[in-house]
Amino acid sequence: MSLAVWFSLLTASVVISFTPGAGAINTMSNALNQGWRRSIWGIIGQQIALIVHVAIVAAGVGLLVSRSDVLFNTIRYAGAAYLVFLGIRLILTKPAEIADDTVAPVDSREGHWSMIRRGFWVNLLNPKAIVFFLAFIPQFIRLDEPPLPQYLTLVATVIIVDVIVMWGFFAAAARPFRRLTRSARGQRILNSVFGVLFIAVAALLVFLH
Repeated sequence: MSLAVWFSLLTASVVISFTPGAGAINTMSNALNQGWRRSIWGIIGQQIALIVHVAIVAAGVGLLVSRSDVLFNTIRYAGAAYLVFLGIRLILTKPAEIADDTVAPVDSREGHWSMIRRGFWVNLLNPKAIVFFLAFIPQFIRLDEPPLPQYLTLVATVIIVDVIVMWGFFAAAARPFRRLTRSARGQRILNSVFGVLFIAVAALLVFLH
């Protein structure tokens, strides 16, 4: 991969990562409820899903999904249902116990494997991501060069950029609002806001083709 092609890939990756979606909402929700440092676990799960998406496209399965209405819609509705489930669960979550007015909620830590799994499924169950990579990847992969080094460069670039944007921008942007988690009312407000956002993204996934 030439330097010019890689720079184009880098630029495209930055634009893609800054586009708001379920991954950004999941990251900000994690940062608010679990803290900025621990939000990295959800981001790791999202990157694993990204690798799977690229592998699906590279293996040719993505083309099959994009051409099959049944497969595409099955994944689409499953993804939307999962986001609705996350949204409702967040809205119905009871505020964590507050030790006093100066400290964060106690006994509210989610396990890192749980955060990884949730991040993974949030990103994986998005058929539009597969279709996007079908259009995205061919622009940066030359058929007359060995494919493996090119795919490794593409995956590494996209992941590094996405981690920096998710952790350095979306998770960091949520930090000023973390003080709201120190009251039961603040927790309910934040959980409701992010729950509604998950449901809204699910609606877009279903109704926008």
